[in-house]
Amino acid sequence: MQKRWTIKKHNQDEVKKLAGELNLPLIVAALLIARGYETEEKAHRFLNPSLDDLHEPNLLKGMETAVRRILKAVENGEKILIWGDYDVDGTTGTVVLRKALELIGGKTTFHIPHRFTEGYGINIPALEKAKERGYSLVVSVDCGTRSFEPIAWAKENGIDFIVTDHHLSDEIKGNPDAFAVVNPNQPSCEYPDKHLAGVGVAFKLAHALLREKGRENLIKGFLKVVAIGTIADIMKLTGENRAIVALGLKDLPKAVNYGLKALMEVADCNNEMTSYDIGYRIAPRINAAGRMDAARHVVELLEAETFEAARSIAEMLNSRNRERQTMQRQITELAFLETKGITEKNFVVVSGEKWHRGVIGLAASKIAEKLYRPTIVFSIEDGFGHGSARSAGGYHLLNGLDSCAELFEQYGGHAAAAGMKIKADNIEKLQERLHAHASENLSEEDLIPEVKIDAVVTTQSLNLDLVRHLKQLEPFGMGNQKPKFVTRDLFLLDNPYVMKEKHLKMRLADQNGKQFEAVWWDGIDKSNGQNLHRKSQIDLAYTPEANTWNGNTRLQLVVEDLKTK
Repeated sequence: MQKRWTIKKHNQDEVKKLAGELNLPLIVAALLIARGYETEEKAHRFLNPSLDDLHEPNLLKGMETAVRRILKAVENGEKILIWGDYDVDGTTGTVVLRKALELIGGKTTFHIPHRFTEGYGINIPALEKAKERGYSLVVSVDCGTRSFEPIAWAKENGIDFIVTDHHLSDEIKGNPDAFAVVNPNQPSCEYPDKHLAGVGVAFKLAHALLREKGRENLIKGFLKVVAIGTIADIMKLTGENRAIVALGLKDLPKAVNYGLKALMEVADCNNEMTSYDIGYRIAPRINAAGRMDAARHVVELLEAETFEAARSIAEMLNSRNRERQTMQRQITELAFLETKGITEKNFVVVSGEKWHRGVIGLAASKIAEKLYRPTIVFSIEDGFGHGSARSAGGYHLLNGLDSCAELFEQYGGHAAAAGMKIKADNIEKLQERLHAHASENLSEEDLIPEVKIDAVVTTQSLNLDLVRHLKQLEPFGMGNQKPKFVTRDLFLLDNPYVMKEKHLKMRLADQNGKQFEAVWWDGIDKSNGQNLHRKSQIDLAYTPEANTWNGNTRLQLVVEDLKTK
């Protein structure tokens, strides 16, 4: 698919000024200004994240009410149930809150609903069991904002319910009738950072509780787990999240938690940790628990009391992740077959009988990325479609779902991702309605993938020193993407080399003969329509990286896109 390149322009005087003030390379100063850190103070703070960047927990609406109720429960010896979501965000948040409560003497257990037998959010049958077992307080993590009926049931049956979450409130109904709702994205909450993950909100509650008991010095130790959940949930790595993730990543190699150590070992992450390591090595193995089996294994892993027990669970998660990868490939191939004939739609909806519900979201991501259309993939079971949606083109998914809310049995999510349940008979109507809504809210330009280029870089500046300078901007992720550059007038020295039947490796040179190595992941598919051969002249959009193999470190250009001349 043809992509449009948007190349940022830089004011050279401003760049030189900031570079001089902070003794930075010009390219780093230019990137800081383009990301909104144009003053010496802003840039210094961005480059040096610290605990001082964490906001006051009580700025969160409902926090003081939640803290008072939990402390009362601890003092009275009440049984507290922590109810977490089944993804990485929810399971890591459950671990954080459980540990904080343990440190102040709380008696807790946890419930992570099974993705397939219980589904997302709070459910009454599990609350009934909690009541039977004597639980008088339930605290949710990363869910509950739209669980109106179950929370109303809890109140009627003598259970106080505290919601901690980050998902958007219902625009009409507002919040459920909980004892307290702690959510930066709820109406009239003036918390200064709206981008906390669910684990981040749980961490703020943990911080407030520990502070009340004089144990605030322990909060830094929680950041390793909070960083994992924040990255995995693809939250913006700016503001408070940047501090959480930067500090957490720095401490991860020194982790003493048996579960973290075992997980890093099976994922081959034993040295310096980056957001890439979390997003592509650690998080998929944690997520595999909820996708393929029971997510409670994640909590058991991170609470394991011996390394042997942790290693056993980590190996199991590793195995589940391999199963997930195989299943994902199969379902994605089937889903792509179903997209034939509907590619003219501005919202893609596909479905299949009993597709594995644990991977339909990953299939939706692949389709949305390739077709550049918001996408829902449904698994049809017993007359109902269980769906997972991913956005594209800047389309706000939740607004789209809200426009046809009456078609769903239930749904929830945010701008970029959502989940839902619908009667199978309504799927065709849903396709029509969402196509209409997307057509009204997306322009033709929105539906052409955009590659945002940070700067044009000459071959003279392209070396390992550039990569070292860029490390100052880490951690990279949503809201602070890895810098992408363009270098013009490169030539292919040979025909591209095909790796594993889908990736391309290229040897390039400039007009003076300076050579570079480039790799294009999924390049066979992405280069469709491009005539690449020896002596092809190209403009290359890429991210520069350091590639270490057998002790040797070389510059590698990771291709984002290219244009032949």
